[in-house]
Amino acid sequence: MKVKTMNSNEYDNVFSRKGIEIKINDTDFLKIKETLTRIGIASNKNKTLYQSCHILHKRGMYGILHFKELFLLDKKFSDIEVSDYDRRNYIVKLLHDWKLIKIDNSNYKDDIDKEIIKNIKILPFGEKSSWNLVSKYTIGK
Repeated sequence: MKVKTMNSNEYDNVFSRKGIEIKINDTDFLKIKETLTRIGIASNKNKTLYQSCHILHKRGMYGILHFKELFLLDKKFSDIEVSDYDRRNYIVKLLHDWKLIKIDNSNYKDDIDKEIIKNIKILPFGEKSSWNLVSKYTIGK
């Protein structure tokens, strides 16, 4: 009988090579989670913001994943594109620049298409109540 052995990278990668692994202070988890609800693609016509990324905590590790990557983790269909990865990477860069996270992953690339950046809306906390915030993925469902 053949037994497949896993190298340490496969075993340790609880996110199945999806998302960007990050390091955070445990006390910042909820702050990051809330911040991500205010970053995404906006429809200014009806003041709706569609959240692009989520923070995931699994087996003591943290990652930032595009919602389409979460569908893949659930073994569901996802039409994820290069632009989605660029959007995720830009959001990770923002969180890093704001000193909320440390990037701990080789999947992170900072050569982001500048056109992607133009499409991302960062909603200030004070404007949150006047917008409809929509998540296309719910963790734990």
